[in-house]
Amino acid sequence: MTQLIALSGSLRANSFNQQLVEIAAEGAREQGVEVRVINLADYPMPLFSEDLEAEGVPAIVNDLKQQFAESQGILLASPEYNGSISGVLKNAIDWLSRPSAQTDIGPAFADKVAGIMATSPGGLGGIRGLVHARDVLFNLGVTVSPNQVAVPSAYQAFDEQGQLSDAETAERVKGLGAQIAQMAQKLA
Repeated sequence: MTQLIALSGSLRANSFNQQLVEIAAEGAREQGVEVRVINLADYPMPLFSEDLEAEGVPAIVNDLKQQFAESQGILLASPEYNGSISGVLKNAIDWLSRPSAQTDIGPAFADKVAGIMATSPGGLGGIRGLVHARDVLFNLGVTVSPNQVAVPSAYQAFDEQGQLSDAETAERVKGLGAQIAQMAQKLA
């Protein structure tokens, strides 16, 4: 069965970006794919260092990398930090992109498809960070959909249940999830 990984680059409890990627995951599930929603707060990784890597890759990194390797696509919501992606997201990508000492773990990113999205309290909705997310993923061999979603005014955009208040925006986010699911199914 086709499988996607859905995650955000935020560790914050009640993260708007985590809520956003969960909405995209709904759209993907409607296409009949399995979606594993990952919360990076559940995977505390040290800052990447080749010295640490030489001592042995943390088991939590190998666990997460195995999940990525088993998937055919990625739904990624990235908060914008100073016009780029968050440090925690970049750190996770750095760890996951390294060659695995365990031969049974495949590549975490190569030959996958991805849909990227962001939300932010500001008026641009995190779109500047998506440029960097696209570049990083492309460099790792990921085919990133040209469609992306940026949701501005996050404090007003989400209701108390973590759903988008605007039906049209919610459909765009779910539509991105559905598109990535369809692309992954075709490539699987």
